[in-house]
Amino acid sequence: MNITDIRVECYAGYRGEETPRAFFIRDRRIAVGEVLDRWLAPDHRYFKIKGDDGCLYILRHDVPSGKWEITLFEQQG
Repeated sequence: MNITDIRVECYAGYRGEETPRAFFIRDRRIAVGEVLDRWLAPDHRYFKIKGDDGCLYILRHDVPSGKWEITLFEQQG
């Protein structure tokens, strides 16, 4: 799954790092229930999250462009 140009609500911590709090797939808002993992690549930040819908997602933030996309979706249950 690869959905580009999603809208993400973030919290910027004291170091200025953005952490997703919710994201939108079309008009549907999915709150971040838990950030399970995070890692860095040269131009991207990745977040493995569990949404309030119970599904797992990997969100990728393209730092230079500021764009977000979903690179993985896994339905639980």
